[in-house]
Amino acid sequence: MSSPVRDFITHHYRHFNAAALIDAAKGYEAHLAKGGKMFVTLAGAMSTAELGLSLAEMIRQDKVAAICCTGANLEEDVFNLVAHDYYERVPNYRDLTPADEQGLLERHMNRVTDTCIPEMEAMRRIETAVLEEWVRADKANERFFPHQFMYKILASGVLKKEYQIDPKNSWLLAAMEKNLPMFVPGWEDATLGNMYAGHCISGDVKKVHTVRTGIEYMMELAEWYTQTSKTSSIGFFQIGGGIAGDFPICVVPMLHQDLQRPEVPLWGYFCQISDSTTSFGSYSGAVPNEKITWGKLGIDTPKYIIESDASIVAPLIFAYLLKW
Repeated sequence: MSSPVRDFITHHYRHFNAAALIDAAKGYEAHLAKGGKMFVTLAGAMSTAELGLSLAEMIRQDKVAAICCTGANLEEDVFNLVAHDYYERVPNYRDLTPADEQGLLERHMNRVTDTCIPEMEAMRRIETAVLEEWVRADKANERFFPHQFMYKILASGVLKKEYQIDPKNSWLLAAMEKNLPMFVPGWEDATLGNMYAGHCISGDVKKVHTVRTGIEYMMELAEWYTQTSKTSSIGFFQIGGGIAGDFPICVVPMLHQDLQRPEVPLWGYFCQISDSTTSFGSYSGAVPNEKITWGKLGIDTPKYIIESDASIVAPLIFAYLLKW
């Protein structure tokens, strides 16, 4: 079977960050081949970067066992699913003046680097669908996590007529179909989190904890890690930095130090794609060995760091693993 992308990077990527990419991809593949599971984290705007073009197939092929992502990545995959044709690209974004930016605001086009997300067609459309689920759960005294509400609206088919991309390229849809374990710390920071707060204030949702919290996500993660690690080594593949990576990697020292479960194994593989540098106390830019001092990784844990643009690197690693 022809694998042109895999063959190209194998032949050409021999040194420096290119070699680190290959090493990390081979390590990921070896980890799975030994029966390991991979935990993937998504920071930044990877959904708006349309990482679903490769991540969705990774999920379908069981090369991803669980995901931790920001609230923005959770919602922006669905925004793209239903409003892709209304997005606008601004390749000359560096040249925009404050007046140009104000003009985008007045057109309800919210810019993420070179891509503008349309408020009405994307954000408000999803708000309408998910608000029905929030209110329904609230009235029934039921509580769900942010990703579970998204799974519900996708599973219901209420958005299907609105799809503007091939649904096979939505990573969240692929995750819903697998009922993939997911963790979304800091969801309050996202657009839908802001909207939820507004609906709680206005009284549309009566009980603020109808949407379950970040502490509960950590409790769920602790249980998932404890059970899954009994039969499989769990690797950690971190795309970007921030809370999407910081939150879940801490589950291991929490289990060891706070719950006195020393039998729980450390993460069995670690890779981070980051353009952050090690300076001024930067956690996202810290070299992997620093994590040994926090009880997250071991001396012998395979460790990789690729100091490059995740929107370039992650699809190449996924293509390698998918033998594209």
